[in-house]
Amino acid sequence: MQIFVSCPPGVADLTAAELRNCGATQTREFKLGVQAEGSLEVAYRACLWSRTASRVLLPLGTFPAATQDQLYQGVASIDWQQHVNPKGTLAIDFGGSSSGITHTHFGALKTKDAIVDQFRDRTGERPSVQLEQPDVRIDVRLDRDRATVSLDLSGDSLHRRAYRARGVAAPLKENLAAAVLLRCGWPAIAEAGGELVDPMCGSGTLPIEAALMALDVAPGLLRSYFGFIRWRGHDRALWDRLIQEARDRRESAATKKITLRGYDADATAVRAAIENVERAKLRGVVHIERRDLEQLTRQSEATTGLVVSNPPYGERIGEQERLQALYQTLGAKLREHFEGWKAAVLTGNPPLAKAVGINARRTHTLFNGRIECRLLRFDVTPGDYVGERKPPPDAAELRERPGAQMFANRLRKNLKTMQDWARRENVDCYRIYDADMPEYAFAIDQYSNGDGERWVVVQEYAPPKTIEPKAARQRRNEALAVIPHELGLAEDRLFIRERRQQKDGTQYEKLDNEREFHIVREQPYRFAVNFTDYLDTGLFLDHRLTRRYVGELARGKRFLNLFAYTGTATVYAVGGGAASSTTVDMSRTYLDWAKRNLALNNLAGPEHGFVQADCLAWLQEQRDKSRRWDLMFIDPPTHSRSKRMEQDFDVQRDHVQLLTLAAQLLTPDGTIVFSNNYTRFRLDREGLAAFEIEDIGRRTLPKDFERNPRIHACYVLRRRSSADVLAGVTENPAGPAAVR
Repeated sequence: MQIFVSCPPGVADLTAAELRNCGATQTREFKLGVQAEGSLEVAYRACLWSRTASRVLLPLGTFPAATQDQLYQGVASIDWQQHVNPKGTLAIDFGGSSSGITHTHFGALKTKDAIVDQFRDRTGERPSVQLEQPDVRIDVRLDRDRATVSLDLSGDSLHRRAYRARGVAAPLKENLAAAVLLRCGWPAIAEAGGELVDPMCGSGTLPIEAALMALDVAPGLLRSYFGFIRWRGHDRALWDRLIQEARDRRESAATKKITLRGYDADATAVRAAIENVERAKLRGVVHIERRDLEQLTRQSEATTGLVVSNPPYGERIGEQERLQALYQTLGAKLREHFEGWKAAVLTGNPPLAKAVGINARRTHTLFNGRIECRLLRFDVTPGDYVGERKPPPDAAELRERPGAQMFANRLRKNLKTMQDWARRENVDCYRIYDADMPEYAFAIDQYSNGDGERWVVVQEYAPPKTIEPKAARQRRNEALAVIPHELGLAEDRLFIRERRQQKDGTQYEKLDNEREFHIVREQPYRFAVNFTDYLDTGLFLDHRLTRRYVGELARGKRFLNLFAYTGTATVYAVGGGAASSTTVDMSRTYLDWAKRNLALNNLAGPEHGFVQADCLAWLQEQRDKSRRWDLMFIDPPTHSRSKRMEQDFDVQRDHVQLLTLAAQLLTPDGTIVFSNNYTRFRLDREGLAAFEIEDIGRRTLPKDFERNPRIHACYVLRRRSSADVLAGVTENPAGPAAVR
């Protein structure tokens, strides 16, 4: 039979080698995976033993799927009784698009309908949807108007080894860590009696994965769930035999002597790493210790070994100078204590790695999430050392540069103007600077609690490709020297983020894990913000007037907030006298944050509900229910991809469908306030002909965002009549074509 094993980019050759070791034949490598021939035993072994794989997929059928009907018929042609019990559970992951299927959610619904209908017709019963650990997980991929339907034998991503109890900032996925170690030749180093040291180990992923390799421990051995466990085609006897074989191999290697050390300066990271080592059953094998990089030394007389680390990249936290010094220190410690060893650095900022002062022998491209990284491999030998590097210029020197002085002058001018305006308008949180000088491409936002306590967030825009990276880094360093000096701000009150154009819904991705919140004021309300853990703070300053407008409309209304994020619009609506509110978001984290914001303002109550759901799916589910709302605020992301079901959303492509679905839950005289921040957004007025539309974008654009009005689109929509809307909606809307 044929299987497809997915893996991170840049890793397919390693995954293919693992599959061949599992008995697979005719392996064919692709960018994101490997196709192979093999028995069910091969697939089981891949689930149990592959260190680099993400998922193991068993194709069940491939067929044309240019339309929803073709997709439905193709899925229905598969005999699902061979795979799932009529009263069992299933989940569907849907990816890609075709000429007639532009939204993955509706593709997933059509797939589910085909399976459920088949069971109803044959048995009178039906399986139910269960997102967490279903009996079977079904993967559907659309490409060039063809669909491939597969059974996900892994059930959950194979990088989850079940030993990570706690994480720290930007943790390295286990299968990527394994790929790093394989690229570095760690298995051979371990076999030769070499040691491993990770001087910035974080939650311990690299030394733990290294130990599992050296001790011949199957990476899937700790897992209790795979996608085939309750599959009707599951061979229990075969799986039990493979598990016992893996246990025997682990026991036979248990007495092997290896030395693995992980250090980190962060006490929280060290505690997490120790806990993870315990869960991986590696106590006494992996030593974790709190130790600054400056204290790094070789602890034994071992003549061979590997120093490997995934240090900070400098892309998120804005500490370029400090990180350059860190990389310099790492290089100095390698040259001083680890001559004759191998070393490797995984970094998303290759120029920083030059500060190590050792020429890289090999370089590999890998991806840490969406960050393109380089794995640089070194031989710690004098022949590869480079000359001593000059220390970076200090802040005072940077501020004296001509460009820095021009930037400082502009910042001073803006600050005086905005402070006077903010004082008159009683505004405490506002934007000071927004790439006014294109060569200094930053947005600078000041937050305050209204009592004199201030914090500043600097968002660094990715420089144009026409700007040399060296020049961009120089201007960045100049700006970071100027900003705290001109704003009279302590270093711990300044937070830096790099903002790139988001195309995959990653704008809310977690960056850190400090969990430190501050309370700021926005006129009568207070909000919790977080400056470290996420790309955005939890309070969109450009929506200040939009929130106020929602509050003015809300008195006595039943209010619905979709894509609610941290619920700031709900606070304004409830504070404005809304009779009830419903706040919907996919993220439990942000819903909890929204609840906190309501409680901060003494607005919580049983009439104010919170729903964790995909908004489009939830709207679809509510159609047949009686509940309706008088006022809706809809502020979707420009692009979004749900990790839960891999459903993508594009505001330009899908806004008609979204608003049409929402209108079905609107009272006849109800109002929708629709907003988004896509700079090239164009409202499809023809597709929304059933609505009266008022463009309030200019009216709700705050003064501090007037530099770039394209970032704020805002409309008020009201139905022309119930009949118009109902006549224009098909039974299963699928975008603009469904509105007549």
